[in-house]
Amino acid sequence: MLQIIQATCRNGELVLSEKLSSELEGKTIQIMILEPRESTQTIDSEESKIQQFLERVNNYSFPLPLDYKFNREEIYDR
Repeated sequence: MLQIIQATCRNGELVLSEKLSSELEGKTIQIMILEPRESTQTIDSEESKIQQFLERVNNYSFPLPLDYKFNREEIYDR
């Protein structure tokens, strides 16, 4: 699941701008902290925020071989 939520840090704690989905109850989540860029333009549209995030993610991705097949059973075999 990908969800982008803004938060403010107050006294070392994150205060979210909206509530998290009840689907996340009891789950551990990963948080990526991105400081806002100093810019004269304000990014208002949700699509442009998502696009910026995906561009950053693409900096860390790599192409998979064409014959690559994900094998869930192999991951859980230890």
